[in-house]
Amino acid sequence: MTKRNVILYGLGMAVSAAVLLAVFQRLVQPKYMTPPSLDGNLIGDYYNSGYDHDVLFIGDCECYENFSPVTLWQDYGIPCYIRGSAQQLIWQSYYLLEDALRYEKPKVAVFNVLSMKYGEPQKEEYNRMSIEGMRWSMSKVNNIKASMTEEESFLSYVFPVLRYHSGWSSISAEDFRYFFGVKPNFFAGYYLRADVKPAANVPKGTPLTDYTFSETCWDYLNRMRTLCEENDIRLVLIKAPSLYPYWYPEWNDQITDYAAAYDLPYINFLDEEVLAETGIDYNTDTYDAGLHLNVYGAEKLSHWFGGYLRDNYALPDRSNEPLLANEYANIAARYMSEIEWQKNNLTEYGNVFGLTAQETQ
Repeated sequence: MTKRNVILYGLGMAVSAAVLLAVFQRLVQPKYMTPPSLDGNLIGDYYNSGYDHDVLFIGDCECYENFSPVTLWQDYGIPCYIRGSAQQLIWQSYYLLEDALRYEKPKVAVFNVLSMKYGEPQKEEYNRMSIEGMRWSMSKVNNIKASMTEEESFLSYVFPVLRYHSGWSSISAEDFRYFFGVKPNFFAGYYLRADVKPAANVPKGTPLTDYTFSETCWDYLNRMRTLCEENDIRLVLIKAPSLYPYWYPEWNDQITDYAAAYDLPYINFLDEEVLAETGIDYNTDTYDAGLHLNVYGAEKLSHWFGGYLRDNYALPDRSNEPLLANEYANIAARYMSEIEWQKNNLTEYGNVFGLTAQETQ
């Protein structure tokens, strides 16, 4: 065998190994298509959107389960997207916003402040949900570095097979079905629930020894504010109307003072006056006893907030733009179909996912 053939043979083996590795990684990585663990696909779903949003939400489940972009579009013609993920930490929100600016420049960025309570990385599972769906860039690299727990390694994000290698024994038909991509389960980043579970016996917060937010959180909030200023984006701080985790008055005061110091709007939807204006009723508008709103509550909240955005930021009604109108018509059609599907499942199975009693155990 000539030297040239040896080189070609080696290259062929390397390419084959790389392909096999990629296939194996794709098979064993979680697909997040089995209810209720669907929200692991939220971050990656953004890259299938139209990149023409006037408003971007960033934050945890208090964003992606409490605001309905379909309502903002239908009521005000405001195109928006929610870049949310489970227990999204503030540095993850920052890098997701930084990442989004590679594709578009919204007029308004909305940040939910609950994550200010977390000054350190929390759990690998939530890190993966917030990071793995990102496309590779320095934003993703820095997000990984900021988010890793002591047990995690950077290399396991580059080569997820190092993390999921044991998944080979549990590969299912779902892994093959969604090998090339998952079907959309969300509506411009919104996770829809149509069931109802009234809020009752909401736990109160126990006293803390220290209510001060960490320097890390303040650092990333400053970075977020500066990033928005440099890109002529108005930053709006909110606290969603989720009744728990408990939002301490001492936390609220710190955000209020920060917003006043930098001339930022801060809307606390737990404030009784603001909450009354939204029309939210915790007897009918939550699906899990006050932790998240259901679609009926999300539509009320989004209608109020859409009016606020229109009135304070002169956001135009873009409902007559053909490309956007077509995009949101498709989203709205899926949205209405999902509501009916969940309602039918509630009637037949007693749950929105259409699971049998055995499957729910």
